[in-house]
Amino acid sequence: MSNLAQHLLDTAERHGDHPALRMDDASLTYAEFRDAASRVAAGLQARGVEPGDRVGMVLPNVLSFPVVFYGALLAGAVVVPMNPLLKAREIEYYLTDSGARLVVAVEPSAQPAAEAAGTVGIEAVTVGAALPEELMGPAGEVTAPVERADGDTAVILYTSGTTGKPKGAELTHAGLTSNARTTEETLLEAGPDDVIMGCLPLFHVFGLTCSLNAGVMAGSCLTLIPRFDGSKALSVVQRDRVTVFEGVPTMFSAMLHAPDRDDHDVSSLRLCVSGGSAMPVEVMRSFEETFGCIVLEGYGLSETSPVASFNHPHAERKPGTIGTPIRGVELRLVDDEGRDVAPGEVGEIAIRGENVMKGYWQRPEDTAQAIPDGWFRSGDLARVDEDGYYAIVDRKKEMIIRGGYNVYPREIEEALYEHPAVAEVACIGIAHPDLGEEVAVAVALKPGASADPDELREFVKARVAAYKYPRHVWLVDALPKGPTGKILRRAVEVPAGVGAR
Repeated sequence: MSNLAQHLLDTAERHGDHPALRMDDASLTYAEFRDAASRVAAGLQARGVEPGDRVGMVLPNVLSFPVVFYGALLAGAVVVPMNPLLKAREIEYYLTDSGARLVVAVEPSAQPAAEAAGTVGIEAVTVGAALPEELMGPAGEVTAPVERADGDTAVILYTSGTTGKPKGAELTHAGLTSNARTTEETLLEAGPDDVIMGCLPLFHVFGLTCSLNAGVMAGSCLTLIPRFDGSKALSVVQRDRVTVFEGVPTMFSAMLHAPDRDDHDVSSLRLCVSGGSAMPVEVMRSFEETFGCIVLEGYGLSETSPVASFNHPHAERKPGTIGTPIRGVELRLVDDEGRDVAPGEVGEIAIRGENVMKGYWQRPEDTAQAIPDGWFRSGDLARVDEDGYYAIVDRKKEMIIRGGYNVYPREIEEALYEHPAVAEVACIGIAHPDLGEEVAVAVALKPGASADPDELREFVKARVAAYKYPRHVWLVDALPKGPTGKILRRAVEVPAGVGAR
């Protein structure tokens, strides 16, 4: 029996009266979670959803998300999670591309979801945030999951599509199960006494696997925050005695810079996990010092379910690296022809293992390009040291080539994060008539801090090679971020007049 939803039934059997989900004052025990998900499965079946049919979900981190997600899996459906901030025409693309049978949304996404569904000609169901009652059928009708094979698709996750339209990564029941199991057993080492902070979006693979699915397997409680805020996160850690915090680097920064950060008791925290983008070493050091807990950084992608490598809890931890491959996964560094690079050289991370996607939904050419020889090409450039620890130097696509020299944005950002006034940085390449590209940075300062662009430029100049330092520096109130809080370099706006000289 390979259905991912079986883990919910198993945990409910063992820990039925244990708290499973919480969102402020609303909560569900594992037995209540199972019963509600079973009723969602019955409701979907009554609406004509059959095994293998795609069900769209446009939900933030509210209690209804896990209930609808597991309910759809119990019914044998394939879940297509979407960012609740999407507009109607974006939702329409996902529904059309996936061939969805039905879409489920919660306010305020209900209007765009209904509009998109109307255009596509499918049903949209609007549900409440605390319980998806509008989708729930009678109790007792679905008592076991619909049988699924290991290689059957459980989730189609659309990747952000830096090149063209988003592509749907097909993640299987077996792949998601093994990745959640490895996360739970070897990284989180979680159990029924743990409380996991659910501030990573569940519609994104990091939150889905590492908070929800791993938490369900462990029998832990997941406490949800629908919209992330540093102060709110700290108050939830104190209120619910959170033991495991998982976030992207900007979330760690937000908690670190929260004006009331010293007013909260966060002594319950035993482990923090960072992923999604590279954690600046300075942010990690300050966070550990301020909150008295360790941060383990790891790496993965939507296409790898997501976890591929990690700084493991009982091994040497190397800040600034993404650790070593997890159980069941292999990593190597390759050149453009797919050959191994020489020791110490930068190469593209290639990944093989039980976590790798089946392929891109209905895109055989893209799949063949991404997995030409059984190894998934990540598009990320890294080095590996003599101990087998990998360190990302950058995205292949975001590397700046200035006058024939490679400049990795991450290195410039790391240097700027050492400046006491700097909160967030994005380093980008802008066109230059002679050099091809010039290095430029947008900087957001910490609240109440001050620094001028010339000062920041000189600060970096003192820390990196002459060809690398940014000739263009400008200040912004905030940097553009993706749905998970990751800074989007490609969305940074260059002020008029910059780069023209």
